[in-house]
Amino acid sequence: MPNVPATQLKPFTTLWGRPADVVEEPLMTHPSDTGPAPVLALKDISKSFGAVRALRDVSLELFPGEVHALAGENGAGKSTLIKTLAGVHRPDAGQVLLDGESTVFHGPADARDAGIAVIYQEPTLFPDLSIAENIFMGRQPRRALGRIDHKATHAATLALMQRLGVELDPDRPARGLSIADQQIVEIAKALSFDARVLIMDEPTAALTGSEVARLFGVVRTLRDQGSAVLFISHRLEEIFQICERVTTLRDGAWIASEPLDGMTEDDLVRRMVGRDLDELYPKQDVRAGEVALSVRRLTREGVFTDVSFEVRRGEIVGLAGLVGAGRTEVARAVFGVDRWDGGEVEVDGRTLTNGAPSTAMAAGLALVPEDRRAQGLVMDMSIERNIGLTGLRSTVRAGLMDRGAERSRSLDWAVKLQVKYARIADTVSTLSGGNQQKVVLAKWLATGPKVLIVDEPTRGIDVGTKAEVHRLLSELAADGVAVLMISSDLPEILGMADRVLVMHEGRLTAEIPRSEATEETVMAAATGRAA
Repeated sequence: MPNVPATQLKPFTTLWGRPADVVEEPLMTHPSDTGPAPVLALKDISKSFGAVRALRDVSLELFPGEVHALAGENGAGKSTLIKTLAGVHRPDAGQVLLDGESTVFHGPADARDAGIAVIYQEPTLFPDLSIAENIFMGRQPRRALGRIDHKATHAATLALMQRLGVELDPDRPARGLSIADQQIVEIAKALSFDARVLIMDEPTAALTGSEVARLFGVVRTLRDQGSAVLFISHRLEEIFQICERVTTLRDGAWIASEPLDGMTEDDLVRRMVGRDLDELYPKQDVRAGEVALSVRRLTREGVFTDVSFEVRRGEIVGLAGLVGAGRTEVARAVFGVDRWDGGEVEVDGRTLTNGAPSTAMAAGLALVPEDRRAQGLVMDMSIERNIGLTGLRSTVRAGLMDRGAERSRSLDWAVKLQVKYARIADTVSTLSGGNQQKVVLAKWLATGPKVLIVDEPTRGIDVGTKAEVHRLLSELAADGVAVLMISSDLPEILGMADRVLVMHEGRLTAEIPRSEATEETVMAAATGRAA
């Protein structure tokens, strides 16, 4: 690739088409002119799906012994780029270069044989097979007469685990492994194919802090052994922690490839969204009104015990705690998805029936679940039908569905929440993660709730959409809705909550006002160190 000036004056345009100030924008930079050649590179790649241009003249270089970040909002083209590297998509224009030579991948098998492996956010292992059998599925070492050499398979798996610096029993069944351990197995499988390039797509989204630290240890080991790693994450702090360089995409176009050294998170956000993101947490000051949600001594044996709290109109109350503390379980019980063994729940003074979501909805309660794909959406249904699911009764005329009323209602909410789609009749599976989250929110906001429970409202969505969701929650609170927000993102809790409730091992251990809430006070309560 020809030498390119390190900086060049170039106007930004925002994701919404509004011009921004002209800024000095770094372009392609290389580790050194005399350093190693890239293992894998994309040069001026373009890819379209019908009228949608997913990638436009995108370039990327992956060097051995380097962790390279790929940043961009949902819909920026990251998934298409990954699938191009993995051989799933063939580019319409441009070149894929392997060891400096132009190549064409005719499918994922070609890319795998070339030493390229993708580690996805959700591993796909055979649960009833052992770790060793999953790694060497279909290519186990053989003994005489073609019989599988289980001893050799075990030894080869053990060697892979030792290379990664982790301790996993090769004979352990995959069923019951944590997501973190499943990802380690997927990495080991990639190494068994002699992979030189590892693409890690949101690998930390479902991991705890300690699991992330272990994964990063494995990534550093791979880097030190000469692998090229492409790391994709919406968590900017992780990008700065583990990566040396970053390539940024925006609206399918390449923006910059540059070292992270000397860059700030604000700089990277500006590259991603085309503007300074001044307010990630646009919390409005609202005077709390009367009690909208009252939970008294709620208990579900073996899950949570004696949980009591209130949420008032106009309030955003954060519910914090470590994974497994019981936060989601409390929300499910309050909404009636799970039955409780003792206690009482009231919405606007109306006592809810135990285990009856329909009663909760009728009282004005709405729940945006943690897993939007499995619990919040019907992925094969259209966008308009998903938004309309909670209002079916209001769109029925003489026993028949009024499709016009349903479409009008869905369009109104899609516009209000700025959902980006091609056609309202498209399946919701065609949307980016952030837009899917907006559809879930639209579905429940269409019910006109008095109390809104949102469980991990911004997990897996980009920083620009995250700001939009925060703005929406703040506006809802200003309109008098009582919001209970469950989040594992401490800055989100501290930035948005009027009060913070903290759970530890199934019990509420603290209620902290906004003025006193810090990462230290919340974590002390979350780990049981504060009464």
